[in-house]
Amino acid sequence: MDLVKRFLKYVSFDTQSDENSNTTPSTSKQLLLGKYLVNELKSIGCSDVVLDQYGIVYATINATCDNKLPTIGLIAHMDTSSDCSGANIKPRIITSYDGNDIILNENVIMKVSDFPTLKNNINEDLIVTDGNTLLGADDKAGIAIIVESAYRLINSKFKHGTIKIAFTPDEEVGRGTENFDVKYFNCDYAYTLDGGDIHVIEYENFNAASAKVIIKGINIHPGSAKDKMINSILLAKEFDDLLPKNELPNKTEKYEGFHHLTDFNGDVEQTILKYIIRNHDENILNRQINDFIEVASIINNKYRQEFVHVEIVKGYKNMKEIILKHPEVLDKVTSAYQNLKISYNYEPIRGGTDGANLSFLGLPCPNLGNGGYNFHGRYEYVSITQMRQMVKIILEILKAK
Repeated sequence: MDLVKRFLKYVSFDTQSDENSNTTPSTSKQLLLGKYLVNELKSIGCSDVVLDQYGIVYATINATCDNKLPTIGLIAHMDTSSDCSGANIKPRIITSYDGNDIILNENVIMKVSDFPTLKNNINEDLIVTDGNTLLGADDKAGIAIIVESAYRLINSKFKHGTIKIAFTPDEEVGRGTENFDVKYFNCDYAYTLDGGDIHVIEYENFNAASAKVIIKGINIHPGSAKDKMINSILLAKEFDDLLPKNELPNKTEKYEGFHHLTDFNGDVEQTILKYIIRNHDENILNRQINDFIEVASIINNKYRQEFVHVEIVKGYKNMKEIILKHPEVLDKVTSAYQNLKISYNYEPIRGGTDGANLSFLGLPCPNLGNGGYNFHGRYEYVSITQMRQMVKIILEILKAK
C-alpha cells in the first residue's frame, strides 16, 4: 500500500470528535481507526504497538545503530472536526492541477479567487472532496505521512536511532494531550505533522484565554418600564462595543492577537457572552484580559450596580519559550530541508497545537506541514506532491548523521 492508498483508507473512517461528550475518547468511532492503525503498524514491522485505554496509539521503530542518537517522536491526530460532516467522504484525485477553478459538484465550486493558495499548487497532484463533506487531511494526511515514512525506514538500509510514533484522539476538541503519557513515550523531542503547506515550519503558537461575560438585567413590563428596565441584551451590545475594534480575527494577521465573540445567548434578564482571547505575546494577552475587566468596571460604574461579571480562564501557552531552549530540534529540521534543497520559512501558528501542550509537559514538539489546505470544511484539499516531499523530509530528519 502506498502513501495515497493509505490516506484514502484513513479518510474512509468517520472519526469526528465531540466537544459535548464526557467520554474518553469523545467518540467511540475514533477507536475503529485506532485499531486499524495498530494492525497496520504491526504489519510494517513496528514494535510495542498498543492502543491504550484513552484511545492513543503508540508504536516504536527500533534503532539500527549503537550510536547515542536522540529518540525522536512523530505525532498526528486521528479525529476530524465537527464543523463539517466527516461521514461517507468521497475524495477525488486531480492529476497535475492546472490552476483553474475546481468544480466539486454541480452546486459547489472552489474558486481560485476565493482560495488563492491554489495558485501555489499548480502542477501538483491534489485530492479534493465532492463538496459535501470535509476531506480529513487534518490530520489523516499527517498519519499517512508518518506510516509511509515508518514503512520506508524499516525497509531501508538507513542507520537511525529509536523512533516513536503516537496517534491521538480528540485534538479538535482540545483534549488531544490530556492523557498523553510523555514518560512512556520516552522521546528527546518530537514533531507533530498537523500543519498545512510543507514549506512552513511552526514553533510559535498563540497564548490562549477564554472569557465568559455574565450580564444581568432588570426585566419590567415594557408598558411601565421607563427609567426602570435594564435590558441585558443591550448591555451586552454596549460591552462588546467598548472592546478594541481592531482586535478582531477578521482584522488581524501574523503576530497580531485578537478577541473573538463565539457565543451570544440571552434575554432581557440575563445575557451570556463567550469569547476566546489570543496573542503570541503573553504580556499583551494579559493586557487584552484586563480590557475585559476594565470594560465591565466602566459599565458597572455607569449604572451604579454590578450588572456585569467577567470570568477569565487561561489555556495553552506559546511553545516558543520551550523550543528555543532546544535549538537542536529546529536544526534537525532545517538541515533536512537544506539537504533536500526544499525551501522553507518559519510562520507563527494563529491557533493552538498539541505540540504546545507537549512542549510544556517536557517534550519539545514543533509542528510540520502535511500538505493540506482549507481544513474543517468542504473546500479542504491536500497536495499529494507535498505529502510525498514530506515523507522525504521526515526520512532525512530520522537518518543518523
